[in-house]
Amino acid sequence: PQEDPSGTFVQLRLGLAQTSCRKRAPQRPCRVLESRRKPTCLACYKFDTGDVPKVLDKYHNCGPSHHLAAKEIRQRDEAECRAVEEAGRGGDTPYLPGMFAFSRGLPA
Repeated sequence: PQEDPSGTFVQLRLGLAQTSCRKRAPQRPCRVLESRRKPTCLACYKFDTGDVPKVLDKYHNCGPSHHLAAKEIRQRDEAECRAVEEAGRGGDTPYLPGMFAFSRGLPA
């Protein structure tokens, strides 16, 4: 995680693999099925600095690592994660529901 005054940014990169175990009755140990696809997942989260951190922005994507457009997917993922990292900085803070409250005054 990276911390700055606007919050904490976390980036995770995960590799998934299919195993021989079934969902309903998992057995130990599970062996990885080598012939299956192994997608790579990227997840980025930005949390505020409150006592109970709230998610300011997030991005996640899982794509096959063998895909022909892997370079384009990786570039898009990096751009999306940079945007998540910038959340809460400067004057471009996004409007969040409940951020402002308005009331109607009585007629004059």
